[in-house]
Amino acid sequence: MFEKILIANRGEIALRIQRACRELGIKTVVVHSEADRDAKYVRLADESVCIGPASPRDSYLNMPAIISAAEVTDSEAIHPGYGFLAENADFAERVEKSGFVFIGPRPETIRVMGDKVKAKQAMVAAGVPIVPGSEGGLPEDPTEILRIAREIGYPVIVKAAGGGGGRGMRVVYTEAALLNAVALTRTEAQSAFDNPEVYMEKFLENPRHIEMQVLADGGRNALWLGERDCSMQRRHQKVIEEAPAPGIPRRLIERIGERCAEACRGMGYRGAGTFEFLYEDGEFYFIEMNTRIQVEHTVTEMITGIDLVQQQILIASGEKFTLRQRDVQFKGHSIECRINAEDPFKFIPSPGRITNWHVPGGPGVRMDSHVFSGYTVPPNYDSMIGKLITYGDTREQAIARMRIALSEMVVEGVKTNIDLHRELMADARFIEGGTPIHYLEHKLSQRP
Repeated sequence: MFEKILIANRGEIALRIQRACRELGIKTVVVHSEADRDAKYVRLADESVCIGPASPRDSYLNMPAIISAAEVTDSEAIHPGYGFLAENADFAERVEKSGFVFIGPRPETIRVMGDKVKAKQAMVAAGVPIVPGSEGGLPEDPTEILRIAREIGYPVIVKAAGGGGGRGMRVVYTEAALLNAVALTRTEAQSAFDNPEVYMEKFLENPRHIEMQVLADGGRNALWLGERDCSMQRRHQKVIEEAPAPGIPRRLIERIGERCAEACRGMGYRGAGTFEFLYEDGEFYFIEMNTRIQVEHTVTEMITGIDLVQQQILIASGEKFTLRQRDVQFKGHSIECRINAEDPFKFIPSPGRITNWHVPGGPGVRMDSHVFSGYTVPPNYDSMIGKLITYGDTREQAIARMRIALSEMVVEGVKTNIDLHRELMADARFIEGGTPIHYLEHKLSQRP
């Protein structure tokens, strides 16, 4: 087991990793920017190293500074959390070449799964269902591009092979608009991801977003830990997540879960990962794999009782991975609301000093946050300031507990999206379950 781990991230995930380490008896080193000097997890760390100014480019994305911090503190491993460098294959490679353990998949795995074209090809080989589309990247020949689109059938969506987070994609409804959309997406892909390759898929008009959590030891032991419904989203950014996904037959979940586990075995996957799917008319369609811990890992932890962050650390350390599929038991229902420092309906970020912070409690209530009264939300990073999670024996109980928790929560000094969450917990369609990915944006467009 490691004696000391460096946490290369910030915010609630830095604190979450720190707590997992402390429970395992592992010392922690926290790197931080100047803006995060007074953060709770910095104060709680065994050691901390300032790696640069507030700008992410000069701090949390500064690979040499992070590796130097690991060297001067005699750390053995680096946990990247999510975001920033978590899915950067070059960073993982530099970490391992510098003599440290990267707590995550092997660099070559990250590289393959980060390329959406190669990832789709890997899934086809593993028998995981994919969205109908081009077999690889689109050719340069306009005639061939038009032929591929006709074969798929409109509408289609053009995506950047190296994209993610909702960037680098365009929906095309007519042949007349296709070639221009391909050209624009290629330009955007080159600028944003340094990779101009694009591919094409059938555009599913009203799907749900369902994802499957996996854990694997880099060999033949790979498990699926159930699904999450992440369909309540705006501009491809998730707002609410829950587990299990309501209304999907269990036999379908078990079938897709085992295919994901088999795909992990085939690629020698190591650590935690998430397969993301669109689900429509009783069918799953793979869209991408996230080779890291997810923001919404909490709801999986609640229904399985498995600490995913600790499992990441155990696997990376080389400890024997003793979990087996028969050990994974699913119980109850869990919901997560992402609490952001932003206007609840205009979504404009609201950085500033939090003058009053009161979090709810009670049975089945969990709050993952690095925030406290007097904390200043910096303007340099993502606006999420915490995750409110509830658990119940049933979905109805989890929703009821979330309503109560949201009514008790107090955040003053900055605007938050708590009012939006309160509204959604009373929304008839959400209560019914199974809302598609466009539901929230449509609902918001109807507001006066």
